[in-house]
Amino acid sequence: MSGPMRIEGLEPHEVFVFGSNGSGAHGGGAAKFALDCFGAVWGRSDGLQGQSYGIDTMSGLEVFEEQARRFVAFAREHPELRFLVTEVGCGIAGYRPSQVARFFAGAPDNVVLPDSFTAELGAP
Repeated sequence: MSGPMRIEGLEPHEVFVFGSNGSGAHGGGAAKFALDCFGAVWGRSDGLQGQSYGIDTMSGLEVFEEQARRFVAFAREHPELRFLVTEVGCGIAGYRPSQVARFFAGAPDNVVLPDSFTAELGAP
């Protein structure tokens, strides 16, 4: 599933998925938005935090890929939640969708990927 990624608010069952750094210093970009609006925890780099879910995108592609796969597994285990994924890794981390979209291949239907990722994955 894909969709526009201008997220300004969440329904109770929705989770904002953002890119973080390894120290969980949510000082800019989507991470700061998650901290200010959706319960992200300063000092925590990954996982479910309030109505947000962090993925460490700043510690190298191998860490990013492992964290993205862990997120996809978490989403599969929580079909009651709807995960709205930002263009994680494509802001401050500096990656392109062509480099990272594949990390989210096989995500379940409760994961809404940005259009740029679904285009890379060949999804409609």
